[in-house]
Amino acid sequence: MTAQPGAETASVTEKEIADLQAHPTPQTLYNTGVKLFLEQRGTEAFQLILDLVGKHLDDTNMIAAASSLLWEYTARHDVVVILMRHVVQREPYNLPAKLSLANALITTGEESEGYGLFAQLIEQNPTRRADLCENLSKVLLDTGRLDEAIRILEFWGQTGEETFALVNNMACALQNVGRSREALPWFKKAVELAEDKKRPAFGYAVSQIKAGDFKEGWYNYVQRDPIVDDESWWFVRLPRLRHGDNVAGKRVIVYQEQGFGDTLQFIRSAAWLLDAGADVTIAVPRPLVRLLTQSFPRATVKEIRPFGEKPEDGYDYSAPIPDLPYIVGVVSDETIPANIPYLRADPADIEKFAAMLPPGRPRIGLVWAGAQRIKAEFVLTDRRRSSNLQDMAAALTPIDATLINLQFGPPHRQILDWKGQPIADPMRNVSDMADTAAIMENLDLIISVDTSPLHLAGGLGRPTWLVSRRDACWRWRDEGDTTPWYPGMRIFRAKELSFVPTWKEVGAALHEWVANWKAPS
Repeated sequence: MTAQPGAETASVTEKEIADLQAHPTPQTLYNTGVKLFLEQRGTEAFQLILDLVGKHLDDTNMIAAASSLLWEYTARHDVVVILMRHVVQREPYNLPAKLSLANALITTGEESEGYGLFAQLIEQNPTRRADLCENLSKVLLDTGRLDEAIRILEFWGQTGEETFALVNNMACALQNVGRSREALPWFKKAVELAEDKKRPAFGYAVSQIKAGDFKEGWYNYVQRDPIVDDESWWFVRLPRLRHGDNVAGKRVIVYQEQGFGDTLQFIRSAAWLLDAGADVTIAVPRPLVRLLTQSFPRATVKEIRPFGEKPEDGYDYSAPIPDLPYIVGVVSDETIPANIPYLRADPADIEKFAAMLPPGRPRIGLVWAGAQRIKAEFVLTDRRRSSNLQDMAAALTPIDATLINLQFGPPHRQILDWKGQPIADPMRNVSDMADTAAIMENLDLIISVDTSPLHLAGGLGRPTWLVSRRDACWRWRDEGDTTPWYPGMRIFRAKELSFVPTWKEVGAALHEWVANWKAPS
């Protein structure tokens, strides 16, 4: 089910909600729900969905629309299980409902029942076997069950049948388990089979980068269409800056694309543009404006404003910030700009937060979860890269050190349930990334999962430990405990879906680190 044109831009009014409640249809429920979620009104959307479904339990199309919304924009796969069980009970031969139920069961951890349902579907629908295998392998990939996905895809490969989705899923699975070089021929085949070449081509590019093939990888990476929100609409209409373009005396705007972490990692190359004589404007969301203004005083830093902002005249080029490694010629580890620290905190802010922190040293900053996003593809990634405070702190403590919270967003509330060694919480006084940077400058070590504060710490040149999920992001390569992007960073790699064994490894290393720590002179 898809939203109608314009569904993502116009604000939902009370009248629209009242009309929907009075005369609901599956399509209007879906369209209204999409708009509510995109307006960050998730609680309201969730309640509206439950209210309407509760009144129309005999309408399986309405339930299907509700389930699509919950699957795409929330992590409430448990509710999807309940809804799909209801539909399957009423309509035992409803293949889409059974498929949705199987997906939701596996996603919620009820693997045995989910696998059994898939086996039943494959037996009952022999002409749909390839489609069902594609679906099963995809949900296994999304939930981090990588070995199972590879086994199923290898078994299916014995049939000799090739489809784009099966080949692409195998490529993704191999990359995610740290076999990126093996994934490359699979991605190449996926590109050949795809109608839309850009989707697998992006996976091919990041797998090349993960395998260390920077020259081809970065070239292929910048062939993507920028992944931007409405706020960046006019930037993409400007000529896109490429490697080799003469920027001396030119006005160049580089803008946020993808996540905060991408911006914080790749903005280091803005210094290269400035040194080459460009007049550089950096366009980023508000939480990054002050930090980057402090860090790049020769550039103009502007906030990306909501959709409808009037385009500015006079720019010669634009570039999404993740294009910068290609633009400045990163072709090997040795050519990665090493101007660390390239991010800077304000000295007055550093002093301000120093007065708030406990005096005991060493001070260790903790981040255990990534930002919680709403789109399904990101929700499941966030689940895989995020841990929880209980698992993290139980493995690290007790420790002869002062623990400092750096966690932001909803996972911050987990501090309220932690009963162990005290964790100081200056994040209540933080308004943007510049404040977080100032706190970090007062710390002796930062331990973080793969999320934006990790890149902030790396760009500041602070001693940092990354606890990476099993399907490590392409920027961390397939193996190794160091990275050329941040020479002061140590990487701990999860070897299974759970972070618990890795936290124990980190805990042992931390006790050794504390025992050998010496206060800076």
